[in-house]
Amino acid sequence: MKQEGSLARTHESNPGLPRGRASLPADAVRAAQRERLVRAMIAVSAERGYLRITVADVVARAKVSRAAFYAHFSDKTDCLLEATLYGRGLLIGHIRAQTGALPEETPPEEVLRVACRAFLGFLTDEPEFARVFYVEMPSAGPLALGRGIEAHHAYARLNAAWHRHARRLDPSLPAVPDEAFHAAVGATTELVRAAVHSGQTALGDLEDTLVALHLALLAGKVWAAPRS
Repeated sequence: MKQEGSLARTHESNPGLPRGRASLPADAVRAAQRERLVRAMIAVSAERGYLRITVADVVARAKVSRAAFYAHFSDKTDCLLEATLYGRGLLIGHIRAQTGALPEETPPEEVLRVACRAFLGFLTDEPEFARVFYVEMPSAGPLALGRGIEAHHAYARLNAAWHRHARRLDPSLPAVPDEAFHAAVGATTELVRAAVHSGQTALGDLEDTLVALHLALLAGKVWAAPRS
């Protein structure tokens, strides 16, 4: 896989961290090591598959020592979980920034579309992260499964927040059970996972589908007729 996303941009072609007189302060070194390892984990997992990689692959790509790896992480799963948590935080922050910049009176449907576009745009810009999060992470065992459930709940909370805002602007929208927020996340996850697994990296084609899906589940809107 060609590396394109910033989250998979590693230091493989750059020198290691400076030592001796040119060395960085200890805190800066630790932060730089961790950042290198997180990016390397995303890069090599996307490239080779999480189950096929070793700690040695990660430290080689990060250009840090094996001892440095174990100073930050207990094993490769721990590193993977940190990497996906970091990426997920950036993704949610991106969605919030894009929707938060809209005027207060923006129609709810447009807010939803901007959120879906921001979500898909981030994953398109970060194809390695998208592959690791949606395809590789589920193979990493129970801890990764738990992390996926945490992400599911985080996205469901975003749906619930949108729904509350939408009903304030349009009281005619129906009340829905919490399960609807989770159902929208589950359907979105499977649509994105299928696209990423098939090798699709430009995910913008899913925008209309995701908007219609969320409006159907959360606002009682009828799906548009299929395009002929």
